[in-house]
Amino acid sequence: QVQLVESGGGLVQAGGSLRLSCAASGRTFSNYAMGWFREAPGKERDFVAAISRIGGSTEYADSVKGRFTISRGYTKNTVYLQMNSLKSEDTAVYYCAAGTTIAVVTTAPNFWGQGTQVTVSS
Repeated sequence: QVQLVESGGGLVQAGGSLRLSCAASGRTFSNYAMGWFREAPGKERDFVAAISRIGGSTEYADSVKGRFTISRGYTKNTVYLQMNSLKSEDTAVYYCAAGTTIAVVTTAPNFWGQGTQVTVSS
């Protein structure tokens, strides 16, 4: 099992920035690709960003390209999502995910965190 705990959510004005963190524990962090998803009220959970096991590859949803950056820190077993130029439509619960490959984490992650709320006011 991999335990994932998100933090860093909150309320921010449109145009502002937030950095989400996800601390992983339970198994070797570098064995897993990591990702972020989000779920807005009344909508499905959508893929946001992913990073490969050694950090060499990243993928982003079109809606966040150029504004969001995913990264990972191996000494703290943490994955980050830097969110800039936030828009009201970015309001959602953001979930951290882990998968055995980047293909898995973008489509059907093996593990999920509990989520952190991000609210962008216009």
